[in-house]
Amino acid sequence: MKHARILATALAVGLAPIAAKAQSMSPMRGEINSFTDVFAVRVFPANPYDRKIRVEIHVYDQDFQPVDARISPNVFQLASQASRSVLVVVPFDGAAERKVRICTESIPFPNQQTQIRAQICGKFFGRRKS
Repeated sequence: MKHARILATALAVGLAPIAAKAQSMSPMRGEINSFTDVFAVRVFPANPYDRKIRVEIHVYDQDFQPVDARISPNVFQLASQASRSVLVVVPFDGAAERKVRICTESIPFPNQQTQIRAQICGKFFGRRKS
């Protein structure tokens, strides 16, 4: 039993750096003031993995309902250890304020061992100034 605990501890310590790797996006939150009918956010999805991933960017409201935002680019491949800039333009749809979630989703490539779809979302608050 003692050897099993030592092995389990050694395994956990050895796997900790692997578990620490996680898909990321920055910034994860922000407040934007705009003088127009839209507000813009520039986010930077990053790929910490050792192989390229396919990425999709989506925008949702507070209840995770899709928002008709302009995203450029909205689908792309991201090389290992790389990040890139994505511009997201969100309409106010007549409101003075709008809260949205901008999400980076990694899409697994077909015929690969890992078929996990990861998602990370940031919260953004737009305020329309007059």
